[in-house]
Parts: sequence; C-alpha cells; structure tokens
Amino acid sequence: MVGMERILELQIIYLVLVGLVAFAWAGDGLLNPSHLEMFVDELPDMPKIKGYDVVNGFPVPTSLQIGMFHKKWKFHRDLPPTPVFAFGLSRDTATIPGPTIETLHGIDTYITWKNYLPSKHILPWDPTIPTAIPFTKKGIPTVVHLHGGIDEPKSDGLSTAWFTAKFRERGPTWTKKKYHYHNFQHPGTLWYHDHAMGLTRVNLLAGLLGAYIIRDPNLEAPLRLPYDEEFDRPLVVFDRSFRTDGSIYMNSTGNNPSIHPQWQPEYFGDAIIVNGKAWPHMIVRRRKYRFRIINASNARFFKFYFASGLGFIHLASDSAYNGRPVMVNDILLAPSEIADVVIDFSKSKSDSDILANNASYPYPSGDPVNEANSKIMKFIIKPHHELDTSRIPSKLISYPSPNLSSVSLTRYIALYEYTSKIDEPTHLYINGKPYEAPVTETPRVGATEIWNVINLTEDNHPLHIHLGLFVALDQTELLNIDEFKDCMLKFNDAIKCHIGKYTRGKRIKVPAHEKGWKNVYKLMPGYVTRILVRFSYIHSNESYPFDATAEPGYVYHCHILDHEDNVMMRPLKFIK
Repeated sequence: MVGMERILELQIIYLVLVGLVAFAWAGDGLLNPSHLEMFVDELPDMPKIKGYDVVNGFPVPTSLQIGMFHKKWKFHRDLPPTPVFAFGLSRDTATIPGPTIETLHGIDTYITWKNYLPSKHILPWDPTIPTAIPFTKKGIPTVVHLHGGIDEPKSDGLSTAWFTAKFRERGPTWTKKKYHYHNFQHPGTLWYHDHAMGLTRVNLLAGLLGAYIIRDPNLEAPLRLPYDEEFDRPLVVFDRSFRTDGSIYMNSTGNNPSIHPQWQPEYFGDAIIVNGKAWPHMIVRRRKYRFRIINASNARFFKFYFASGLGFIHLASDSAYNGRPVMVNDILLAPSEIADVVIDFSKSKSDSDILANNASYPYPSGDPVNEANSKIMKFIIKPHHELDTSRIPSKLISYPSPNLSSVSLTRYIALYEYTSKIDEPTHLYINGKPYEAPVTETPRVGATEIWNVINLTEDNHPLHIHLGLFVALDQTELLNIDEFKDCMLKFNDAIKCHIGKYTRGKRIKVPAHEKGWKNVYKLMPGYVTRILVRFSYIHSNESYPFDATAEPGYVYHCHILDHEDNVMMRPLKFIK
C-alpha cells in the first residue's frame, strides 16, 4: 500500500511520464474496428492443464508451475501481433486467455505462479490511486486470485500480497510462493486472474486471466450433460481496443487529469474477444453443446442472445449448479459473472447463427451498442442431424436452501461514488471508507449473515465476496433517494438515516436462473439488494480444512476493475 506522501511525490513524476507515453503513442492511431472483418478466425480451445496426477489408476495431488510471460499474440487475422502478458507453462505455450486448469473435487492442486514479466508495463497506469509499487520502481507487481475458490488466506491472492519477477520484491502481506487450492468445494466453473493493488485493470487488459474447472464425476456423470473436450468448452469473453500497430489501446489521460493523470472510471473496447480471437467462428454439429461463459471484461456487461431466437438452457450461475435447468432467451452477465449453459443446435432452423449482445455501456444507462460490440461470435451449423446421447435432466444438483433462521447478523453495506468540481468521478468507496481503513466486516467462520447492499451510485456494480457464497433474496427501490443519500453522506449509517422509510419502492424478484448460490451479483443503482451470505461450504456441514481467520485475510469488492482499483474494495477478516 502506498502512503499519501509517496503518492504526491510520484504524481509529479507520473505527469511527466504520461506526457512522454502519450507522445510516444501519438504516431499509432486508434484502429477503427470496422477495418477488421468479423468471423474470419476460428474459435480456439485453450490448452488444458490437469491439476492432479494419476498413480496406479487413482488421482493424487500435484504441483504446477505456471508463469506470466511477455509475448505477442494474434487477436485477429488482419491485426499485427499484439504485445501481451500471458499465462502458460512456458513462454512459447502461453496463451490469451491462459490454459484451462482442470481439477477434481477433493484432490489438492498446488501452483507456484511465477512472474517472468519485464521491468516496465506495456500499458499506462496511475500511481495516484492506491497502487502496488516496487521500492526500486522496477518490475511489474502481480498476484493471482482464484475467483470463486474457497481456500486459505495465504493462497487467496490478496491485492497487497503481490510480487515481481523472481520474487525480488514483495508486497506487505506476501507470505509464500506455492499456493494451495483444496478443490474441496462443490463442482463448477471458476477463473483465475491478476489481483495486484491498483494494477488489476491493466494486468487483466494485458491478458492475465484464464479458466479453472472443478469436476466431481460422481455427481456430474449421472447427469449425462454434454461432456468431453469437443462438447464442453469455456468461452472467455472480453472487450479490447487496438491501435493500428496491433497494440492494446488504453487511454493514457484520466477524466480528472489534475487529480488522477490516467485513471478512468471504466474501460470499454469495441472489439469483442472470445478465447483470444476477435469475433471468431465455431463450426458445430447439429446437437447439444455445453459452454461455460465467463465475462472477463474490465467493465463491460454483456446481454447475450441469438439473433434467431435460439435459447439457452441455463445450468449454473457462477460456480454452483442450479437445482433445475432453466430455459432463457437471453443472459445478462456482469464483469466476472459466469453462465454455464447448454445450447442445442439441433433446434436451429438455419445453417448459422450469431451470438449477439445488446447491453448498454456503462450499464444500465450508458451508450447503446454499436455494430462492433453488438456481435460476439458466429456458429456455423453442420447440416445433418446426428445421434446425441447427452441429455438435459429435469434435476441438476441441489444444495440446502437458504435458512433465514440461522442468520446471526444483519449488515448494511453502502456504495458511494465521489466526483470532482467538473462532475467527473474521482474515486469510489464502500461504506465511505478507503481500503486501508480498519476492517469493519468481521464475520465468524461458518456464519450466515444478511447483507443489505445499498447502491447510491448510478452504475450497476457486480459485488464479489472472497470465500463467501451468497443467495440474492430481492432488490428494493429507494424512494426519495437524494434525501437519503444526503443523510448517508453525512452520517454513513443506514439505521440512523432511517433506511426503512426509503425502501418502499418497486421490488424486483431474482430471476429464476440466478436464485441459486453465487459469488457475484449485480447491484442495481438506486436499489437495496438483500443477500444471504454463507461463510462455509454449501454442499456439506464440514468445516474448512484451513484456518480462515489467519492473516492476511480476504476482501470483498466491486468487480468493475476500474472501480476496484480506485478503491471500491474493503478487507474482510474472519473470527472464530
């Protein structure tokens, strides 16, 4: 964590650096996405790494070393190779997104994340927000968080547990090189990504992200869902803008440059990337496929739908199965949300279909989509029907329903956005507090709590709680919100501000496909979202096989990365 004195010192230096960077990039203009033809590249399937070994026919724990490398990547047939940061077992095999790590329930995976990145970043960044900065000013801080993982604090990837190449410099809460992933939780789709303080948005833009799957054959095989590498595939979706030389474009000037020389409240790119290719195509058979769709964008929401009206059979939301499959015509995914779906191409009446998007940006009240970002990818469907032995069961995997009688505590969590004299965002806080303020959320291990999350901003914020899983109960509109907001800005106390007087507006029910256990939920602006949070396994009554009360603890935050970095994130510390 950077102190305020150091921030002021670095701000002067950085103003000069920003000018130099902007001058250096002036010769390479922003690429018009219409210059790139859609659907010319085939959808890649990312390399797979097994998070276990097999000895005498039985799976056993394994140790992996996965590196972060600086290399070039082809996002499109007609785009010059792009400098990126990529995960992989070696520089030559590193990919964007990184390899899909396949694990088994109950079999431990150990990973040493190794930083092979250069001394300087390929994208502009802003030290006037709380940022991981090496003492020597050399090296790129990184730390990997397994999103959705239920693991010990030392392996959670806390933002201040960063490290540079060869672990030369380490953040104040860094503890060890080898991370321990227990994989003891329920089966489902997770993803891993960088989480370094103040650099998460730029490290992910550079490419540091990938899918992680926990399988439980004993539970999942009887479901007879589409399976194997051909018919069960992650789709990692995000947006990027490019310069004509192929480099990733990120604005080098902030919306309040006299306060934050570079930081912007949201990053949006017009080119839509799926598994590392811009607007790819996939040739599919006329049968069922399972897709684990991960929104890995910095700030863009996607509302996925098919132009033809072909629907989605929704199996799981984030890392947990629904109790039953739900048929939906469209799916709204916030940054970091996951939709596990089956698409049955035998139902299509044509030989191709386009997966499209119509979510405004910023969501929900921003600009409408344009020609470039309204298209995701194209499916080319083979003409002949074929035997398909997979099925959609009437029941999936059920977990115990939320038990309100077991709630031990009710909390009020308020989200604020602060603006400058020119009415441009300067920073965002949770409960009116910076990240470094003393911890205020201290649940007991195994506790069940109700969190009333009050969104006093104009944006929809995807809330992510590390270690915790939750069920959304309802969302209630705040009436006379300006009056209530004035009181909250003064007292920062929902009870003192008589929140019950204002939560009398429209009540929004949770969509059927999002009623199960989640690790991210979309918080509507001007609403109070009531969630039941559980700090224990949802599939068993067993306690964690690790000490969740240990240092350095956990966090919860908005998963719009530009908000998280500045600094819509707070510490979460467990007690016994």
